[in-house]
Amino acid sequence: MLYSPHGPKRKLLQAPSPILPYAPLTVVYNGKTCILFRARKLAIRYRNHTLVDLTERAFGPEAQVDTKGSVCSKDKAMLILRFGDVQDLRGLAVRLRMSNTFYESAGQNWFTLDSVHIHYNWTHEVIFNATDVYAPSTNSYHCQHVSSLQKYDTLLVPSSNTDSTTNWHITFTDFQIQAFNVLSNKFASASDCATFLTPAILMGLITSLILLLVLAYALHMVVHLKHIDRYEDHKTTVYFPRSTEAECTEKNNL
Repeated sequence: MLYSPHGPKRKLLQAPSPILPYAPLTVVYNGKTCILFRARKLAIRYRNHTLVDLTERAFGPEAQVDTKGSVCSKDKAMLILRFGDVQDLRGLAVRLRMSNTFYESAGQNWFTLDSVHIHYNWTHEVIFNATDVYAPSTNSYHCQHVSSLQKYDTLLVPSSNTDSTTNWHITFTDFQIQAFNVLSNKFASASDCATFLTPAILMGLITSLILLLVLAYALHMVVHLKHIDRYEDHKTTVYFPRSTEAECTEKNNL
């Protein structure tokens, strides 16, 4: 188990790399593989209704994505996915910016996904700031959903509230990335974003606590009743002798 220097919001679970139907996309910089990336699904929604599925274009056997312009360094990395013209979007591209920072509290380097950019129609750009997307630089990062949608915990937050930004959404399903310390063209063990206190788990804990309280109260009442019964069984009869004056009064009345 890995403890994050970014705060107590979650703990990262170290797990083997998940098995996905697509091979990871690789970026070679200066003759060395420096970025590995894959997802089960990559989809963009714009104007709140039009869905563009980019999965096959990015990872399929006939993938047409262009990663030219991606760069890597010791402390920075940028993955560029150029898709060209898709539907009525011209020059569509997705950029992922990452950084690698040493944290004294953790005693090691951690890499973070800082932002995701969508470029379209050559001059337009939508920016999402990433939240809680990080892992030790010696590991890859995996999450079931990295998305701007609220139902997926909104790990990608629009950088502004303009209509041009809020009308766009992007979702990576089974997202996995590694941008530093890539060895042998394979993902290192994945640090998963799974949280311990999901809403379902939290409700289960609350329900269990209520049941335990009810059970404890019931046991207390049973023990209390048994104590009362035991007291009644052992209680002795108390005899109060009658006075002679009371007996004389009764005889006179007769």
